[in-house]
Amino acid sequence: MVNRFDVYLVSLDPEPSKDAKNTRPCVVISPDEMNAHIPSVIIAPLSSSGPLYPTRIRISFLNNERAVVLDQIRTIDKLRLVKRIGKIDGDDQRRICERLTELFAQ
Repeated sequence: MVNRFDVYLVSLDPEPSKDAKNTRPCVVISPDEMNAHIPSVIIAPLSSSGPLYPTRIRISFLNNERAVVLDQIRTIDKLRLVKRIGKIDGDDQRRICERLTELFAQ
């Protein structure tokens, strides 16, 4: 099962396939109830560089500084999830949720 805050390599190729060439690490931000019952998930890409916008949450993942890019969230079919590579920790989970609340509260 896919869980909220799992990090996957995601195939961003035009057509999903087992031979994914354009993969990128992304964090699942959709709630677990949604993840359990429908064939799609909401993801936010992880970036290793780029400008520090308020929509980008700095985290440490796999011993590297990264940013969760909340200004590029999208819904994808679970078929695009290539491989689970980790999970975002509790404090970073809280910061992501707080920022999402700020973004969509107004």
